[in-house]
Formats: sequence, structure tokens, C-alpha cells
Amino acid sequence: MDVSTPALLVGVDFGLPHFDGELAELSQLAFTAGMRPVATMTCKRKEPDAALFVGSGKADEIKFMAEQTGAQEVLFDQSLSPAQQRNLERHLGLPVNDRTLLILEIFAQRARSHDGKLQVELARLQYLSTRLVRRWSHLERQRGGIGTRGGPGETQIELDRRMISDAIKRTKERLSKVKKQRSTQRRQRDRRNAFNVSLVGYTNAGKSTLFNALVKARAYAADQLFATLDTTTRQLYLGEAGRSASVSDTVGFIRDLPHGLIDAFQATLQEATDADLLLHVVDASNPNFPEQMTEVKRVLHEIGAEHVPQWLVFNKIDNIPEDRQPLVLHDFYEVDGVPLPRIFLSAQSGQGVALLRQMLAEQVVKISAEDAPITDPRFDLDNSGENSNEFA
Repeated sequence: MDVSTPALLVGVDFGLPHFDGELAELSQLAFTAGMRPVATMTCKRKEPDAALFVGSGKADEIKFMAEQTGAQEVLFDQSLSPAQQRNLERHLGLPVNDRTLLILEIFAQRARSHDGKLQVELARLQYLSTRLVRRWSHLERQRGGIGTRGGPGETQIELDRRMISDAIKRTKERLSKVKKQRSTQRRQRDRRNAFNVSLVGYTNAGKSTLFNALVKARAYAADQLFATLDTTTRQLYLGEAGRSASVSDTVGFIRDLPHGLIDAFQATLQEATDADLLLHVVDASNPNFPEQMTEVKRVLHEIGAEHVPQWLVFNKIDNIPEDRQPLVLHDFYEVDGVPLPRIFLSAQSGQGVALLRQMLAEQVVKISAEDAPITDPRFDLDNSGENSNEFA
């Protein structure tokens, strides 16, 4: 995508609770991908139109607004079917893309490691494989000579399908080797009796900043979506426990994260599945944090990590107004009827980070003494599940 491409953002409200009426997140995704949003349009529908997703009347409005604003591309906040995408492009006379492709584009730009690039390439190939007919539509009308049932277009489509199928197969084989290598590394950590902690959370919640604060690393951290794609693992020495813990920073999640990306990033996300403890980092300053937590929970369930013990880390408290500041830095927060330990901190300023280190050290000591459990009221979940903070 050209960095100067002006884009028109379109969102359709189907009555779902997470609808982003301001299209703020789509705008962030567009900026992150190097595009320039010039206008937004939203509408309500009971269900998607089979042909144009938004219906012909709204499609005409989109075309008019694009002409008025000079938009050269239209971005939808939802996923489009190949037929809807093709029909919209013909109707609007402009390139049309959806949220899925935008996320794939960002992942392709950000992947740095060998396995990260492989994972993104697999997801892109799988996405492209469903849209071949669009790329070769100009050949569909051509016909061969007497006795031929199809034209060059059909031949090219089949050729491309076979090429992409072969590429997908090769990429999966290479990723399988990466998965085995990571599995070997995890077994080595297990033999060292390492306590494994994985940072998970919605994109831009501050995971990488917290990772750097904990282990004094220099992992890339920025106020942008998907700043980190490649899993980074470092050792965190816990003085009070007299031993180290292994801490991994993982890729951030987002609403409607393409299923193909979740499948492709299994090798990376396996770090979360095999962890002894998940630190679910939440942007406490974001008013939509409950919906973001729900999305993280959905992805954790999809990768089989929903049963891993979890603490909630409410980050960015330095961005919370004074009248909503937490009364204490540690309490419990109920999720699906289960009270989970919650720590308030600011990874940027360092407030509360020392408390998190102390709690991790105490947990490591507790896990190490499983044969003679140490009772610590801070880790025995309160049956009442009540929050001691008014902040919720």
C-alpha cells in the first residue's frame, strides 16, 4: 500500500455490542499500515447484503463521498467475502479492502524474525487463496477454440491455486520445524525447572514496555498497534525467590483477529499455552477495556490457554484521571465468576512494577514448595470475589 493513499473508512453496525461507531481502531490500523484516512461513514443493517455488503443505495453514497474527499481506496471495518469485495470494486471503481487484509498488511510490515515472516506469509497465502477469482476476472470472458470447455482465465486460476497450495504446504512444513525448535527450547527450560511467565493482552496495552521494565531488555515498544510480532523471551532474576523466571512477550490480540493469523501464529502463541502463569496486560486508561479483555479471553480459549493461571495487570494508571485512581495497587477482579489477582501499575513510570516483581517472587517460592504449600492470603482467591477498589 502506498503511504500517501487517502482512504475512506466504512463501518456497518449490525447491532453487536463491540461496534466502533467512531471507527477509531480502524483509523489506527490504517495509519499503522501507512494509509491516510480522509473520511468515515457508518450505517446500520440487520444483516450483510449478499452482493454489496452494504446494499446498492449505501454503496452509491460511499462512491459519492469517495469522489468528494479524493479517497483512492475504501476500507471496511468488517471482513468481506471475495464476492462482496469484487462487486464493491466494480460498483465503486476503487480498490476495496477489509479489516482482515489491513491486519495482514501490518503483520507483513512488522515481522522481523524468520519464523514471524513465515507465519505472516502463511496467513497471507491462505487469505489470497480465496480471492484468486478476483485477480483473474479479466480472463474469465476469454474462451478457447473448438472443443475447449474453458478459457485461459480458468487455466490461470487453476495454475495459481496449485501454486498457492504448494506454497502453503511448504510454509506449513517450515513452520512445523520452527514449532519443533521452540518445543525443544521449552523442554530445556523445563529441565532447568524454570518458572515460565507469558505476557498477553490486547494490542497497544503496554506489554513490551512492561517486559522491558521487568527484565531490563530493549524490546521494541511504541504507542502503536502490533509494535511486537515476534516472541521475545528473557530471564528475570527474582532475588527474594533466589532463582529466575522465564518471561515471554507475545503478539498482541485485537478484535476480529483473522483466524488464519491465529492458526499461523500457533508456534508463537504456544508460549502462552505452555506458561505457568499468564500476565494479562490491560490498558486501564481505555474506556473499552472490558471488551478488550473479552477479546483476549476469546483468543486464549481458541489457542487452548484458557486454563493457564492468570493475573490481571492493569497498566497505564498514570493516564487515569485523579478521581478514578485505584485505592490500592493490588486487589481481585472477577472474571466469569472467578476472582483473579489484579495489580495496578504504570510500566512507563515504573509505579507498581516493584510490587509485581515481589508478587512473582512469592509465587515462585510457593510453586517451588508444592509438597509443603505456603499459605499466602494474597494468592488464596477471596471467595467473595469483591473488588477492594472502586475502580472497576
